[in-house]
Amino acid sequence: MVGAGGKVEGSVMSIAVADGLFLESADGIVLMAGRRKADGEMRFPMPKGPEAALYDAMRLAPEGKLWSYTVQRFRPKTPPYIGDDDDKSFKPFAVGYVEFPGQVIVEGRILVDDPATLKIGLPMKVALEAFPTSTRGDVITYAFRPV
Repeated sequence: MVGAGGKVEGSVMSIAVADGLFLESADGIVLMAGRRKADGEMRFPMPKGPEAALYDAMRLAPEGKLWSYTVQRFRPKTPPYIGDDDDKSFKPFAVGYVEFPGQVIVEGRILVDDPATLKIGLPMKVALEAFPTSTRGDVITYAFRPV
């Protein structure tokens, strides 16, 4: 659970990757987006700074559908990748886009043991994932997992 100051309750060393990006609700973890007041266009994440005044904060649905995906089979180059793994300990992972119908499409990691089980249109839900980094310690970020 994400508590005050972005700290994840029960974990002194973990911080949210960004303030206001996700929150826990009765439906589970939800992402926060912005709906532009002028025309209703949705953006994720919710804009920050002066631009935020042009948007209303909106909770995205807790579930969406897999829109597209790929599998990252080699360790990304450093920088910008800041994972605490190396070429020997790197494990391939799925990354994709999840469509929240009538809202927006969001990119993120897909938490699945076997990427071969993924299919376009598969129902997905928002989840939290610890992402240990070499620069900020343990960071909690959002991800998606099959329903």
